[in-house]
Amino acid sequence: MLIGIDVGTTAVKAARFDMHGNVERSYARHYPTRREAPNIVEQDPGDWMVQVQAALRELSDGLTPGQVQAVGLCSHVNSHVFVAADGEVLMPAIIWQDGRCAEVAAELDAQVTEQDKIRWWGAPLPVDASHVLSRMEWVKRHRPDVWQKTRWVMSPKDYCILQLTGEAVADPMTSFGVVDRDLRYIDSLISLVDGAAERLAPISAFTLVAGRIKPGMPASGTPLAVATMDAWSGLFGCGAIREGDGFYLSGTSEVLGIISEERNPEPGVIAFPRCEAITLHAAPTQAGGASMAWLSTLLGRSPIELSALAAQVNRQHMTPVFLPHLQGERAPLWNIHARASFSGIDAAMGPAEFAVSMMEGVAFSVRMALDSLQRSAGIVPQVLSAAGGGMGSDIWCQIRADVLGKPLHRRKNLDAGVLGAAVLAGAAAAVFPSVADAAAQLVVTERVFEPNPSLSERYAYGYEKYRELYHQLEAFNRDLVLRSQ
Repeated sequence: MLIGIDVGTTAVKAARFDMHGNVERSYARHYPTRREAPNIVEQDPGDWMVQVQAALRELSDGLTPGQVQAVGLCSHVNSHVFVAADGEVLMPAIIWQDGRCAEVAAELDAQVTEQDKIRWWGAPLPVDASHVLSRMEWVKRHRPDVWQKTRWVMSPKDYCILQLTGEAVADPMTSFGVVDRDLRYIDSLISLVDGAAERLAPISAFTLVAGRIKPGMPASGTPLAVATMDAWSGLFGCGAIREGDGFYLSGTSEVLGIISEERNPEPGVIAFPRCEAITLHAAPTQAGGASMAWLSTLLGRSPIELSALAAQVNRQHMTPVFLPHLQGERAPLWNIHARASFSGIDAAMGPAEFAVSMMEGVAFSVRMALDSLQRSAGIVPQVLSAAGGGMGSDIWCQIRADVLGKPLHRRKNLDAGVLGAAVLAGAAAAVFPSVADAAAQLVVTERVFEPNPSLSERYAYGYEKYRELYHQLEAFNRDLVLRSQ
């Protein structure tokens, strides 16, 4: 058996799998996120470890030593923990949605040429507010007491590995912003922040074993894979591992990816280095499931209730245009000042229309990201492998297929990050000959959503209005955000 764990933005999810991808037991627990001021988004890393250990305890309960052959652990990225030499957390973790470092990021970004970015990453990506160097420089300036004590600046995954095994290790994909296409740290970039280099953990392949879980911990002695970030883990959990494959993961944010050896520098797209024989072009947005959670709270209706309401709406008629920029936007806009809005409301509209509008707005944001992604990869995938908790709604999956004009192949196990972590654990512990063999054995399709041709014109128009609304409000929202700071 294998255990996969995903330290997500809102919860730890985990499962124990047999060798055919069947879930024998699962675990999921939420933890809080603090938003105590504008652009401040933090979590307590202790909350992650409480839930990770509880998951390991529950999933290994009743088993004899060795029955669980390996554990894999993935996490959200562009979230950072400042850790002392003894493993103590020195301040709350700065989460990927946090925008406090925007000014510092702009200063650092101005020191890097577009040519350098293309040489390092294959695309002119910005050094933004979520970049590890922006976080380091901000802490160095504003929390010098913390900076002096910091031994490691780690992703959530790597922090959990440190606590579980005592080993400080990072993987090249989680460390992408400071790693070049040869999977090595970019010395000239890292040197922009004095003291940054010695605070980054050594790089290791994510199909290797980081160490064994320490005595006294649940599942002690079990090999723990280095593994990788949630998006790459989800890629394996979707089974999208061949040239030309495309995938769509829906969680707190929406993450799109295409595998293609071709590289065409495209603003806003992350073109990862080739790793494990895969060249991944990725585009993460900011608020997918987060939009559903926000509207659910606002209207006092559960996500299941909102999906039921949405299914009753005649989608041949226009609904309000929703910009899902609740905390800025990532790919392909990378605009921390973008803000959400509904436009085109009338008195006849109620919760059902708002639910559809929200779902369509998220799908439009994905279409914008996918357009850029396809230009970057030079490939238009015919289908998208789909997973993530946000894919649990049938009507939302259908809306996505209709907006994108592509079939969605929804996987049986929606927790693709959890399954992908188990895939990597199986490869790291040599349970399977390779990652591809593990994915082929463990990933199963549950349902296909075909696009409705009768809605193609309606959604082409809606998408153009979505783009128009964003550009019309761009300066307006920027002024409002800057004035509120």
